[in-house]
Amino acid sequence: MQIGPYRIEPNVVLAPMAGVTDKPFRQLCKRLGAGLAMSEMTISDPRFWQTEKSLRRMDHDGEPAPVGVQIAGTEPAMLADAARYNVDHGAQIIDINMGCPAKKVCNAWAGSALMQDEALVARILDAVVRAVDVPVTLKIRTGWCAEHRNAPTIARIAEDAGIAALAVHGRTRDQHYTGTAEYDTIAATKAALSIPVLANGDIDSPDKALAVLRHTGVDAVMVGRAAQGRPWIFREIAHFLATGEHLPPPTLEEIRDILLGHLDALHAFYGEVSGVRIARKHLGWYAKDRPENAAFRSVVNRAETAEAQIALTRDYFDALIADDIQPTLAT
Repeated sequence: MQIGPYRIEPNVVLAPMAGVTDKPFRQLCKRLGAGLAMSEMTISDPRFWQTEKSLRRMDHDGEPAPVGVQIAGTEPAMLADAARYNVDHGAQIIDINMGCPAKKVCNAWAGSALMQDEALVARILDAVVRAVDVPVTLKIRTGWCAEHRNAPTIARIAEDAGIAALAVHGRTRDQHYTGTAEYDTIAATKAALSIPVLANGDIDSPDKALAVLRHTGVDAVMVGRAAQGRPWIFREIAHFLATGEHLPPPTLEEIRDILLGHLDALHAFYGEVSGVRIARKHLGWYAKDRPENAAFRSVVNRAETAEAQIALTRDYFDALIADDIQPTLAT
């Protein structure tokens, strides 16, 4: 898939997720096979650009190209300024968020709420595309509600405005993340466009990725929640799409090393206190939906220092390896 001057290969992309796709997670997913990893959404209001949270979200030092940054807002001029600011600070692709279903975002008339006002969408896209000389992409949902699935209309507006690629989540805003994603609207959107289209929503396995690519005709798949606690899903999908064969699951030793490396990166990026706290959700995702790991989560989540958190995690995996027990973490 080509986005401006950038060849996205493999055509498996990490979806932008608030509170998840920080720099350590993006770098990890890229190392494990993601062709592109978009940042968490950054707010377009310049009053917040110098906050600790925004400065971390805009930190792209050492990230492999292309660096993709998602911006969110509702005012065309403000979004254009945000795009320029982020390009000046390392962004090589700007992505506009019109897909977030969160109430606090939509109440501010941003995210997927924008899909209700097609004229405003056109003004925003035109302003941002004109503001920067890097590719601008857009992420949307199929519509605001089931009665108004206007993704194909928004998509045509986007193409006319010069948007370089479009990602479509196969749910309406009022579905949030409930139910199942539908791909017929994504297929119709792709059929109407000449720019690259990415399909997002419920892509949680190599087989599902292939099925969605075939059903929709899109250029790439975008993986979100399925990568939480399972960042190796990108290489699994990429290998399957390239060869038709499934990779063996990662070994216990590899899972241990991936997780320990992730913890180290979180502690270094956020500092010990915040890093330990933020790492807890990732530890939970690595062990999600596995009741036999409840004891591990209970113990490791009480760790207050980086040293203790890492030692408890290493000890747990070393014990599993010594007993030659197959991993029961998310696979």
